[in-house]
Amino acid sequence: MEGFKKFFAPIGAALNFIQNHFKALLFILILVLIFAPKSGQELTPHNLEKIMLVGPIMDASEVIEKINKAAENKNVKGVLLAVDSPGGAVAPSVEIAYAIKRLREQKPVVAYAKGTMASGSYYASIWADKIIANPGSMVGSIGVIMQGADLSGIMQKIGIKTQVVKAGKYKQVGTADRPWTPYEKNELNKVIYGTYDMFTKDVADARGLEYKKRDFYANAHIFTAAQAKDVGLVDSVGVEYDAKKELETLAKVSNPVWNKESDFDKLMKKLAASSAVVLHTYFPSLTLR
Repeated sequence: MEGFKKFFAPIGAALNFIQNHFKALLFILILVLIFAPKSGQELTPHNLEKIMLVGPIMDASEVIEKINKAAENKNVKGVLLAVDSPGGAVAPSVEIAYAIKRLREQKPVVAYAKGTMASGSYYASIWADKIIANPGSMVGSIGVIMQGADLSGIMQKIGIKTQVVKAGKYKQVGTADRPWTPYEKNELNKVIYGTYDMFTKDVADARGLEYKKRDFYANAHIFTAAQAKDVGLVDSVGVEYDAKKELETLAKVSNPVWNKESDFDKLMKKLAASSAVVLHTYFPSLTLR
């Protein structure tokens, strides 16, 4: 009997451990199921990378990090920037554009307009080796805007007044508690047109277009994919399959292996995009759109 107990003692200890740590083990199992490779191919290092630029561009840090990692990864021979974005804030759009420009110096980059490639998201894409647009995509809207609400009427109705102490004539520029004065609008126009000049100059340089003819391809015109090709904003019209094949050719990859985006990353991206929409709606700022 004593020998029988000794024989089954390890099994009992294991069962006792599982019972006492069931929640922790269940959590580990869930993590394994989420992050473990789903196929043998995923164990093979990818040699082509797809980076998504989706939703309003309010923060560039995540996309920049992926671009930089792709640049440093010697296994990655080329990058596809898949874009579906209406644009966004100026600074992060410029950050992405110049990160793509640096990446292009090391390995080929193809930008693909999968839905909307407008304003800031077009700016982000201009330095790619090739820009390919889905036939149903919208491209362009090269312009700059700053807008805000005039809440003075509703404030008067509910009896709210602002009190201000300031130093500097233009310190209240853009505030929502009163209509903007002509000299304030002129001050804002200085910023708007300075940014627009920078935007269109970079587009002209990157795409080999004439800066003096910017009203033809910029001026906030919105184009279909075919129209964008006619004015020189994109190189060709095609679907994602075509964009991937073009990158494979430029990267000289005979056995393409693409990176896979995890379900967790997809969820986080959707939540971030939703939050950015809310912030952009209630807190207007200088934007490329």
